[in-house]
Amino acid sequence: MAGKRRYGNAVAVSDLATEILDPVLRKRAGISIGLVQSWEEIAGVRLATTTRPEKIVWPRRMHEDDPFEPATLVIACEGAAALRLQHETGEIISRVNAFLGFNAVGRVKIVQKPVTFAAPRKKPVMRPLSEPEQQKISSTVGLIEDDGLRASLEKLGATILASRAAKQ
Repeated sequence: MAGKRRYGNAVAVSDLATEILDPVLRKRAGISIGLVQSWEEIAGVRLATTTRPEKIVWPRRMHEDDPFEPATLVIACEGAAALRLQHETGEIISRVNAFLGFNAVGRVKIVQKPVTFAAPRKKPVMRPLSEPEQQKISSTVGLIEDDGLRASLEKLGATILASRAAKQ
C-alpha cells in the first residue's frame, strides 16, 4: 500500500495501523491483525469476551523438504471460561482454519491469564433539536434530489447540532 499511496488522498488510520502492525505481529507472534480483529466472529460472542488469541506457534522444520505440520494456536483465557473453551476447541480450530484459508492450526493451547479489553465507548446523550434548528437543517439539504442522501445529511446535521449544544 505504501507504494500505491498518492499524496492528497485520505487514508483510514486503521489501514495505516494494520500496514505497520501486521508484519510485526506476524514476526513476533505468528498471528495477523485480521485474526485478532475477527476473534469475536471466529470464537463467538460468548467466548470472545473471556478469551483472546495470543500467538500461533509453528513447528520447526529442519529442512525445506520436511512435510508441513499444523501449528498450535495459543489462546489466553480467564479461569472460568477455560473449560468451555476446551470443549469447543475443535470448532475453534475449524473456524480459524476457514478464516486463514488452509489447515494452519491443528492444536489449541489454553493459557489461563486475565483477559482485559478496553471499555466500550458510551454514546453521548444528544438533546432534542428545537423547531428552528430542524427547519434550518431541512432548508439546507432540501435541494438535494436523492432521498437517501438527503435523509443521511439531515441525520448528520441533527447529530452535529445536538452534540455542539450538548458540549456548550
